[in-house]
Amino acid sequence: MLVIVFGAGFVGKPLCGLLENEGHQVVPVTRHSGDGHTACDITDAKALEGLRDEFGQADVMVHCAASSGRGSGDRVERYRAVYLEGCRNIIRVFSPARLVFAGSSSVYGQTDGSEVDESSCAEPLTETGRILLEAEEIVLGYGGSVARLAGIYGPGRSYLLRRYLEGASQIDGDNPEAEGRWINQVHREDAASALAHLVGKGCHSGIYNVCDETPLRQRACYEHFDGRFGLGIPEVQPPDKGRVRGWSNKRVSCQSLRSTGWYPRYPSYFDALDNDRELLPSITAQVSPGGETAEG
Repeated sequence: MLVIVFGAGFVGKPLCGLLENEGHQVVPVTRHSGDGHTACDITDAKALEGLRDEFGQADVMVHCAASSGRGSGDRVERYRAVYLEGCRNIIRVFSPARLVFAGSSSVYGQTDGSEVDESSCAEPLTETGRILLEAEEIVLGYGGSVARLAGIYGPGRSYLLRRYLEGASQIDGDNPEAEGRWINQVHREDAASALAHLVGKGCHSGIYNVCDETPLRQRACYEHFDGRFGLGIPEVQPPDKGRVRGWSNKRVSCQSLRSTGWYPRYPSYFDALDNDRELLPSITAQVSPGGETAEG
């Protein structure tokens, strides 16, 4: 099959490798060319038409492009452009090719610690989450597949561990014994393998949660970190409910995807710390002995 991967970055790059190993012809696309990627802006329908003219009609399209840039000023507009217009443009230009969309489990806004699956109510707490949910509706209306990814980590990226090593973590709660909120994560290799699985399983349209099998309470996670690094357990503080990604407290289940034959290589975050040789050194290298990020 000819598979076009829009967003051959942190997750998309290993996804391209998996698809190539399975014998597919893969076109890795990023907004700017380099590293063997083809440049194309998915917010530009004309550019997508040029891509189609160059490589031909795709069999499958994977949208795992991220909204580019930092800061909150135009964050909402970037989400609208990349996820809403991007999905519409891809469908318009490449229909009837199948579409797999990498969304986010942030569309679940539950704050009561409950377990959520694909049948659970999705009421995002932020405008960006609502945009992602609207993008899902576009994809599902087209008959595509949606992968709701939990917090992605991997070599060079682990917000949870980096913040702990920097001494900037906290346990969310209103009393000193609070267990904190639930944390849901997925290693980038597992996120990539889940997307590759959905590409290969053409009949599996619909929504699928993608996460590891071990949601973590904050206190249990930091107790484990303390056993490894000896930096103590963070204090309990009132939750920051104004976080950019919103504040939620839920346990995400990936049982639906497991039932199709997918399983994570790293069932828990600590499995990855033990077995991904690049993960820990790549994060510790970002943190100076004084507890600040190495670059500043």
